[in-house]
Amino acid sequence: MIQQHAEFWLRGPVEGVPPLLQPVAHALLQARQEVTAIMHDFKDEDLWCKPAGVASVAFHLQHLTGVLERLFTYANGKQMSNEQLSALKAEGIFSNSFTVHQLLTAFNEQVSISIHELILVKEEQLLETRGVGRANIPSTMLGLLVHAAEHTMRHVGQLLVTVKLIGQHSPL
Repeated sequence: MIQQHAEFWLRGPVEGVPPLLQPVAHALLQARQEVTAIMHDFKDEDLWCKPAGVASVAFHLQHLTGVLERLFTYANGKQMSNEQLSALKAEGIFSNSFTVHQLLTAFNEQVSISIHELILVKEEQLLETRGVGRANIPSTMLGLLVHAAEHTMRHVGQLLVTVKLIGQHSPL
């Protein structure tokens, strides 16, 4: 019997995701669950705090969303759009227009989009070369998708530490 509270990698396969991409799906779903828990009851007015000079909570939430979108764009053999470039430049720049709810919703939606995109991947594509950035640095679809998962989890950890430094309760 699979326990509902087990980490995602212990809950079995994510329906429709190719077997080789299950670890990517598990990491993204785990990240969504942890970010939701970390941000529970977090106050909007603390979004831009930079305790000890670390990146703000708002930056991490923006970056978590943006990096998934960008890396999946490259994995799909495309280059970033002007909108994505603008969003990248805006990450971490103070704005009163964001709320915790908006940033969390955007991240959760991006995880859902990413899982859907994983379902569409054909395993024979995984080792195909993909160019990254303006310099078209060579990677593979698999490399980009794995990096999306590990980079996401890295920022989840940084988000957790930042929330704790700010002094707001975090259940993790």
